[in-house]
Amino acid sequence: MYNAHMNKDIRDLHDALLDIVGFMSRPEPDVALMSDMAMPLERALLPLLVRIDRRGPIGVVELADLVGRDYTTVSRQVARLDELGLVVRRAGTRDKRVREAEVTELGREMADAVDRMREELVGELMADWTNAERRDLARLLKRMAVDMNEWVVRRKSEDTE
Repeated sequence: MYNAHMNKDIRDLHDALLDIVGFMSRPEPDVALMSDMAMPLERALLPLLVRIDRRGPIGVVELADLVGRDYTTVSRQVARLDELGLVVRRAGTRDKRVREAEVTELGREMADAVDRMREELVGELMADWTNAERRDLARLLKRMAVDMNEWVVRRKSEDTE
């Protein structure tokens, strides 16, 4: 059955998510943060560092999937993070053929600085939201993210069968 209202809701949700991701990916906050840091970092490396901090240890292929970039590009960028001492790469814990990346203490400090800057920015934007509104938004977005991640896992397992 065609449900025009649900389709509009999904389109509105998609548009909102694209706007949010676009805003959070804007260069201005990252450029300001990097100018304040003792060790400036190429802007393209920040999302990788944060993902490795959150999900690590993580293989390059999985990381490339998460950030929607080509494996070879991500591999070069992770190598750069390793050169800078922000991550270490080692054989995987489950599969020794997989090279996993994990943040170093310096990498964690940098990821924490990114988190603080983003918290400050979003805190300003949500200053007039109630605590309940912020909690509801976080809960619902987390629920959606979990469902999306489970969908990806199911699709991958179907593709390998």
